[in-house]
Amino acid sequence: MTASVEERVDTVTLTIENHVATVVIDRQHVLNAVDATAQAKLNEIWDQLEGDSSVRAVVITGAGSRAFSVGADMSAPAVDKTGLEYWAGLDPNGFGGLSLRTTLDVPVIARVNGYALGGGMEMVLGADIVVAADTAKFGLTEPRVGRLALDGGIHQLVRRIPYTQAMGMLLTGRKADAAEMRSMGLVNEVVPAEELDAAVQRWVDQILVCAPTSVRTVKQMVTQTTHLTAKEARGLRLPALMAALDSEDSAEGVRAFQEKRPPVWPGR
Repeated sequence: MTASVEERVDTVTLTIENHVATVVIDRQHVLNAVDATAQAKLNEIWDQLEGDSSVRAVVITGAGSRAFSVGADMSAPAVDKTGLEYWAGLDPNGFGGLSLRTTLDVPVIARVNGYALGGGMEMVLGADIVVAADTAKFGLTEPRVGRLALDGGIHQLVRRIPYTQAMGMLLTGRKADAAEMRSMGLVNEVVPAEELDAAVQRWVDQILVCAPTSVRTVKQMVTQTTHLTAKEARGLRLPALMAALDSEDSAEGVRAFQEKRPPVWPGR
């Protein structure tokens, strides 16, 4: 029996395979908008991944072909809160539990398959690598509905792309296509929609070639030292750094280079 058109999938899923985690927001009936239940599930997933050292890369995306995520579910009861009530209840980890999270040492790739608006755009800003279909659209559109991008959107965008480009989007709430966002420096690669999975896999494969301890250290060093000068940051003895400097990965990497062979990362 075929499913009736009234049936709606309303879930967030996590799958882990070959050291790669895939997080999918599947609420296609609202263009993968995030409500309170989805927000809680996403936080639960990120917390789980923080404690799983076997995961070496994460891909986050939206189900279907229309949207990555259009942000907060405007049909949900949460929109009945006043602006002050919403502001007072902000998640410390940001939208989707990701946009302001600084404790996740594994690299996150945003697979942007469609609209990434509002909180969806903020989740993109919380990722490390962004791969987009040429049909994708980006925007912090909150001002057009009397809202604000309070989960890092306003502050992150002006730090990630040139000031006038960022303000041109923030002050108008306009949408920009993937090619334009790539020209601004926010998107790493733009491909036809049918090539999106292959492009994401290429980035994943390049991460997996690297030593797991090195990758985690790079991520931790970046997220934990943004408030410091480069010289100050270099001297900070972060846990991931100290572990990497005295790791099996470090020894294997040098040995493989000397023996002119691909490294085999211990325990992976």
